[in-house]
Amino acid sequence: MSANGYRDYFKVLGIERSADADAVKRSFRKLARQYHPDVNPGDSTAEAKFKEISEAYEVLSDPDKRRRYEQFGQYWSQAGGGAGGAPGFDVDFGRYGNFDDFINDLLGRFGGAQGGSGFGAGPGGFGFSGGFPGGFPSGFGGPATGRSGTLNLDAEATISLTFAEAFRGCERTLAVNEERVQVRIPAGVRSGSRLRLKGKGNLQPGTGRRGDLYLNLQLQDHPIWRLDGDQLRADLPLSLDELALGGEVRVATPDGEATVQVPPGVALGRSLRLKGKGWPVKDGRGDLLLSLTLKLPEHFSDTERQLLEKLREARSVDPRREWMRAAQL
Repeated sequence: MSANGYRDYFKVLGIERSADADAVKRSFRKLARQYHPDVNPGDSTAEAKFKEISEAYEVLSDPDKRRRYEQFGQYWSQAGGGAGGAPGFDVDFGRYGNFDDFINDLLGRFGGAQGGSGFGAGPGGFGFSGGFPGGFPSGFGGPATGRSGTLNLDAEATISLTFAEAFRGCERTLAVNEERVQVRIPAGVRSGSRLRLKGKGNLQPGTGRRGDLYLNLQLQDHPIWRLDGDQLRADLPLSLDELALGGEVRVATPDGEATVQVPPGVALGRSLRLKGKGWPVKDGRGDLLLSLTLKLPEHFSDTERQLLEKLREARSVDPRREWMRAAQL
């Protein structure tokens, strides 16, 4: 503030005098979060700075006040017929549950919250993606105002789950509006599954009304298992002799090791079905399908190479005879 009491509100917000309404709002939100007393407990300097930027925003966010401020400077309020001096700004921070309760109330008082959706949130509140090993950042995701003017207090977030977490079910502890919420994720969820936590969404200041929290679940890829409807799929690598001669083969399943019978001379791409060993479903478990593939070693031993040479000499069938005949045009 200058010696004559004049505050340059543009400098206070760190913006150019040509800044539009969106730039004013962006700068205010950034500075408000930086200097908010909850972020700087006991810091009187930060609280004074917070009140100063809030005062600047109150003036520059109002088209009429801004016009008079730009025209008359420190005498802008008298020029409009109002009381002399700069606008008063006194905040009782204790009446707000968290920062976004305050910021949405503040933007509403200043006429800047119409159609807003909180800090970084999409329509519906929490606008995050990815996993939250420690829960949601506290206080993020303000309520959105729809076209009808009805305040939507519901919040939404995406949680990333490992294949094991989705298969067995798990618990997550989330921090929602400074409240720790324990969430039980049932076994067998899939990408796109949606959980609703009633009464855990955004809180409307002054009314006690609270929306619901919707959790969108996404499964991370697994190097072996693939989910296909109720069935769990995987490729099963077999050696040349296992494909040719068949026999018992030890395999992995989500429940541990098992033994399957491979028919002799089985074709590549065929699937072996293990009933009830697949993905958890409402009435039990789906099936596990193992697609047979050929796994050749990078290098054959001398003995293996000699045996393969003998096999080539003793081969009784041309594998391409029918293929060559059918390929002729």
